[in-house]
This record gives sequence, structure tokens and C-alpha cells, in this order.
Amino acid sequence: METVCVLGAGSTKYGKLNDSISDIAVQSSINAIENACIKPNEIEAGYISNVFGIADKQVHLGPVIMSNLGIPDKPSLSIESACGSGSVSLREAFANVAAGFYNAVLVTGVEKVTQTGTEWTTTYFSYCSDFFYEGQAGASFPGLFASMARAYLNEYDATEEDFAAVAVKNHNNGLLNPKAHLRKKITIEDVMESPIVASPLKLYDCCPFSDGASSVILCNEKFAKSHTKDYVKIIGSGRGGSPAALQGRDHMTTIPSTKLAAQAAYKMAGISPTDIDFAEVHDCFTIAEIVDSEDLGFFDKGKAADAVRNQQTELRGSIPINPSGGLKSKGHPIGATGVGQAVEVFDQLTGNAGERTIKNAKIGLTHNFGATGASCAVHIFQNV
Repeated sequence: METVCVLGAGSTKYGKLNDSISDIAVQSSINAIENACIKPNEIEAGYISNVFGIADKQVHLGPVIMSNLGIPDKPSLSIESACGSGSVSLREAFANVAAGFYNAVLVTGVEKVTQTGTEWTTTYFSYCSDFFYEGQAGASFPGLFASMARAYLNEYDATEEDFAAVAVKNHNNGLLNPKAHLRKKITIEDVMESPIVASPLKLYDCCPFSDGASSVILCNEKFAKSHTKDYVKIIGSGRGGSPAALQGRDHMTTIPSTKLAAQAAYKMAGISPTDIDFAEVHDCFTIAEIVDSEDLGFFDKGKAADAVRNQQTELRGSIPINPSGGLKSKGHPIGATGVGQAVEVFDQLTGNAGERTIKNAKIGLTHNFGATGASCAVHIFQNV
């Protein structure tokens, strides 16, 4: 198996963007190509993650992006796995480079949804659940994650203020990220006083709808060394699944796919959770970050709220989580989110994360899931 590396990374700003979905995808792709110091014709394949291209009148995005990069003869694969699409694209690209099929590939995630308005965008999102058991019955994603939050409050020593502290921490990190969607300082009081969306979750417990694109260049180590540039190794990759509907799970306060994907990634990397220096995790709602950090093995079950309260997950804490601002502040352009996490890890491990740089970090982890965790991928990165 070839050693797989990240040679370059790029991203648009996340937020409400005016350019078309194909334009922003090309912009981030060019950023990654230039950052990798390679030419487009050195790319041998493209992996494109997107969920709602139809909302901007463009599906089958892969050939469009490759054509606009001047390499229309290079094959591409479009991948949809709900909110986890980006990490699944990264996994497929990783597997193909590791298997020796390609020397260098492009991974681009992109979404453009803000132009459809809240009603239609919320409707589109509901299609990512087990629609006939959940969405069609009126169970929105805020409602489903609120069920998880209520179960967590009932089962463990946690408060709604602990959830609010997650939002405050991630907004503080997002203030240091010039490409973040919500660059706004908030307080626990702001979160607690914001409108209730689905009790106990409030408006500031929820991530925004975002437009945006993120890209990375994956390659084998021989290719990376031949280009004499900083690169980062992917030392672990894992995937897992969960029952599609929340009602089909044994417990409301754990996501089985996260545990399975993390176990596979740790095993491949030959490390344990204590070796991780920082992580980008899927915090679509504040409760998700709490549950994720336990399922990933950073804290014992029921102890993540304590960790947030004790500032262990802040930039200078023992295990910084979501230094980019996470989905909560950086934003959530669905198909781009998982790739954007990899961009953040690459920037951190190559010393290009600016004021939010985590000192002496050597190993970073990304965690990205679809829907309420029906599909998940975890990747582990190490600097060289």
C-alpha cells in the first residue's frame, strides 16, 4: 500500500456566495493546485463531493470542474453521502492512491444552497434522513439532535449551559479564521437567550446553512517528495455506518458509525486517542460535538461536558477541538465540510493556520458524518 499524502489545500470563504456552484468549486481547486505547486495536468483523477447541486442547476459536477481546469480527459467521480460527503470523497481518493491507481488526485467538496431560502433548504436537508420514517413524519434534524441532547441531559451530569459553552468556544476560534461564515463573538448568555429551535437546542446551538468549496491534492509520497514541498501524511482512514433512522439505535447518546470509523482509523495508524493533538469534528449542533468527542475516545462517556466546562477543548487545552470554528462558526457547506476539515488540519500541521495555530501539533484528526451519523469517515494526519 502506497503512503498517501496531502500536498496542497485550498478553500473559498464559507457563507453566502454569489458565484455559481461550478465557479466556487473551480476557485478552491485552483487554490489547492497552486498551493501544491503542481500543474493541473499532473492530476490524474478528481473526486467531487456535493449533495444539492440541483439547487444551483448543476449536477454531474465532476466533468464540469475538470473541464474548467483544462483537464477534461481526466476521470472524475461525484460522491454524495449527505453531510459526510466530503470525508467519503477523501476516503475514496485515499484508497485509490494507496492502491497505486493514481499518483496524484484532486478532492473537491462544494455546496451552494443559500439562494434557495430557509424553507427549501430545510426541505432539502430533510431528504438526507430516513425520510419516510423521519422527515416525512415531521422530524427535522434540529428535532432529532434535540432528542439526543435531551437524552444526554437526562443520562449524564450536563447542563444546557455546557452545550452553550461549545458554541462560545467555536465562535472564539472562528473569529481567528478569515474564511469562517459566522465571525461573531458570543457569550453563554447569548446562546441561552437565543430563540428555541427544538428544545433544548436554541438558535446558537445550531450551525448555519453555508455556501463554499474546499479542495486538497492527495498523492503518493514519491510524488510529494519530487515536488520538494511541505506535505502531510494520512496515516489512518476508517469508515462506519449506523442505522439510518435514530429510532433504530440502541442508545441515543452515541453514534455507532463514529466509533467504528475511529477504531478502524486508529488501528491503521497504530495509535490511540491520546496521541491526537487536535481534532476537527462534526458539530452540526453543539450536542454533536459533545457526543463525537466521547465516541472518538477523547473522553469517557458522559465526561465531555466536564471537559468543555474545564476548557480542555479550547485552543490551548489538552485536546483542542474545532480550531477552525467548526461547522458552528466556520460554516457547513454540506459537500465541502469534510474536505474543509482536511484543509484545516493541513494548514495546522504545516504552520499556516495563523493565530489559531496549535503549538507543537504533530497529529490531527478529522471526523465527518452524514445525517444523524448514518455514515461516517475518520482520517488521521501526521506532519513530516
